Amino acid sequence: MANAIHNRPGPSGGGGLAFDAVIDVQNVSKSFGGLLAVKNCSLKVERGSITGLIGPNGAGKSTLFNLVAGNITPGSGEIIFDGRDVTGLAPYALFGLGMLRTFQIAHEFSNMTSLENLMVVADHQPGESLLETWFTPGKVAARDLAVRQKANDVIEFLKLGHVKNELAGNLSGGQKKLLELGRTMMVDAKVVLLDEVAAGVNRTLLQDLAANIERMNQELGYTFFVIEHNMDLIGRLCDPVIVMAAGEVIAEGTMSEIRANPAIVEAYFGAPVEAA
Repeated sequence: MANAIHNRPGPSGGGGLAFDAVIDVQNVSKSFGGLLAVKNCSLKVERGSITGLIGPNGAGKSTLFNLVAGNITPGSGEIIFDGRDVTGLAPYALFGLGMLRTFQIAHEFSNMTSLENLMVVADHQPGESLLETWFTPGKVAARDLAVRQKANDVIEFLKLGHVKNELAGNLSGGQKKLLELGRTMMVDAKVVLLDEVAAGVNRTLLQDLAANIERMNQELGYTFFVIEHNMDLIGRLCDPVIVMAAGEVIAEGTMSEIRANPAIVEAYFGAPVEAA
């Protein structure tokens, strides 16, 4: 593959850097009216990890995810991203700092091709300026060529070449999720927040999606923070797994440790310990 897709520092072991927290949530709380949805919550996402966030419905995990992503502002506490206090920063500002998010329902530009959906994400495009287009056409053309090459590299990496020129609105749910994942590769993301990545994806494409997340993590050094209800996917991808219930973090560990904890099994899976 061409050098348009850059390697990032990987996890410890295998020649990467030692783990450090790229996201550090410190004593964050959020209320909606009289409902305390997140209660004095603290957690960390280590650089180079695929960290999962699970919990029963109403646990507060979606609220916490939205707090980290900048969609809502905490009532108290701090959110540190890559060593910087980003509490209350808007999503576009976090995007500029390297925090990207996908959504449960893919947000594609339906009347643009898959390739164009990738190209539009790239930053520092002088062609977006009328003056640059008039007075520095060579600069504009060179940047457009570089962006197109990177988009083609991403298409190749994700094995989406067969739909490269297809309108994104015509893609299947799983292909749209892959395309959304590809958009995160068009900028220098430090961490990608994956919101219910398995939703609306058939089993075959879900395996492809999971494999690409693993490749992005292992080969390119991407860090992922994943909220997901599919426990098989969480078990495959995530270490550690963080468990929330009633607005609080109640446990953290590997998926096997989580499944072996009777209190967590009862809180999350709603089953008697004997049946777990």
